[in-house]
Amino acid sequence: MTDSMTELTILQPDDWHIHLRDDSALATTVPHAASSFNRVICMPNLVPPVKNVDDARAYRARIMEHLQASDLAAERQAAFDPRMTLYLTDRTTVQDIEMAAQSGIVQAVKLYPAGATTNSADGVTDINACVDVFEALERHNLPLLLHGEVTQNHVDIFDREKRFLDEVLAQIIIKFPTLKIVMEHITTSDAADFVLAQGNHIAATITPQHLMFNRNHLLVGGIKPHFYCLPILKRESHQKVLLDVATSGNPKFFLGTDSAPHATDKKEAACGCAGCYSAATALPLYATAFDSVGKIDKLEGFASRFGAQFYGLPVNESTITLIKTPMQVPAGYPYFDGSSLTPLMAGETLPWSIKA
Repeated sequence: MTDSMTELTILQPDDWHIHLRDDSALATTVPHAASSFNRVICMPNLVPPVKNVDDARAYRARIMEHLQASDLAAERQAAFDPRMTLYLTDRTTVQDIEMAAQSGIVQAVKLYPAGATTNSADGVTDINACVDVFEALERHNLPLLLHGEVTQNHVDIFDREKRFLDEVLAQIIIKFPTLKIVMEHITTSDAADFVLAQGNHIAATITPQHLMFNRNHLLVGGIKPHFYCLPILKRESHQKVLLDVATSGNPKFFLGTDSAPHATDKKEAACGCAGCYSAATALPLYATAFDSVGKIDKLEGFASRFGAQFYGLPVNESTITLIKTPMQVPAGYPYFDGSSLTPLMAGETLPWSIKA
């Protein structure tokens, strides 16, 4: 792979972690996601959450309505396949898991520790009370997706992922040794090392922001609210390790944008929302990150192959082409109720773009 590469065609990618939100927000988020990705794993932290198969079916129907109402090309509409997740609560039952496994639309179950992130008040308060549910997930080969942070107020926000690995995830793996687990949006070298040390049933997603930025970008020269996400950006040394594993060709690490829309006025507020919005520009962002370390040739595995392989799904047959032609990230997108949505790196220029 030479420095002169100016065009790269890869298999159509999938996004194994995205927030589309609900109702009017879907008019913006669904076309953005479907413009690049075939399958997307839709997070269930709506209000109220997606807790069972009936909720999942209804949510998927709302997504598809907005897809069909969009002006996306017919082939993009036909290829888009939103995969559902159930929100694990203290009241999730074994029957909920069995029905999910049989549904054909539920791809995984998501565990948010209560209070960890946006709309996580219904999250699990006691992992040890979920034994029956974890056994059912293991039995049905349904992956458990983890927001990997402890949430006790006294734990430093920069240490919460490491503490989760040591205190929670290590115990889950001991008790449920064949349970498929995805550590979502990992942010530290500790998490990368942890995943590397486990069997092939333990994997991780990595976001564009955690590959491209560190806590200096968030904090130096004033707080930048559009870099604020959870788990929070960490030291540059962690960022470098994430880039290393993402571009290594190791199939344990794959694409999950964690694209999370919040109206601009809710981000740029005294108590700003956590989340970076990247759905429409995710591929140029990832291409920029991979190319920054001379590993653009590793992008297809990370974006288009490894996630499908982990979930036991066929890789996509369609392709998408990236070109080394600069693009300016839009300053904002129209959002619902007359609000706007500010994307990650709004107004800045990326060296890679998607070929029309």
